[in-house]
Amino acid sequence: MTNKEVLDNASLQRALTRITYEIIERNKGGQDLVLVGIKTRGEFLAHRVADRLEQLEDVNIPVMAIDVTNYRDDVLNRDDNLGLNDEEKTNIANKNIVLIDDVLFTGRTIRAALDALIHIGRPSTIALAVLVDRGHRELPIRADFVGKNIPTAQNEKIKVLVQEIDGRDAVEIVH
Repeated sequence: MTNKEVLDNASLQRALTRITYEIIERNKGGQDLVLVGIKTRGEFLAHRVADRLEQLEDVNIPVMAIDVTNYRDDVLNRDDNLGLNDEEKTNIANKNIVLIDDVLFTGRTIRAALDALIHIGRPSTIALAVLVDRGHRELPIRADFVGKNIPTAQNEKIKVLVQEIDGRDAVEIVH
């Protein structure tokens, strides 16, 4: 397998900044906004977007991270565990949610995340932000905010590297 870097650190930072500005425009600031990162890398991206929102708009946006494993349609033994303890739960009722993930592929993870969010509350709106949209959707799901569209072959993979886990920021195509 060979890896080809398609976003370096600077490009990844620009993509997150662009997503942040688009979220500000859509939400007219940060009122009633909650960011929800899909574990694992979406969680770190959500915190980075929240930090940028605080720098640009001087607002402190709540961030939650959810584990959607038990809501996936390919998991047989389900329970209602979102991987949240009580301190991490944010009241999402009547809030504008921006769901954040690293890669949008088939749409199945996003569908699971939507089910999980509805399970814990009824937000006013849910928008989707992804760092990379690679195509190949199996469900009618599309992102509202996209850092980079990277067309891929079905047999290729997108690998998002984040400083917090991998020691550097980058996006690679794995052949």
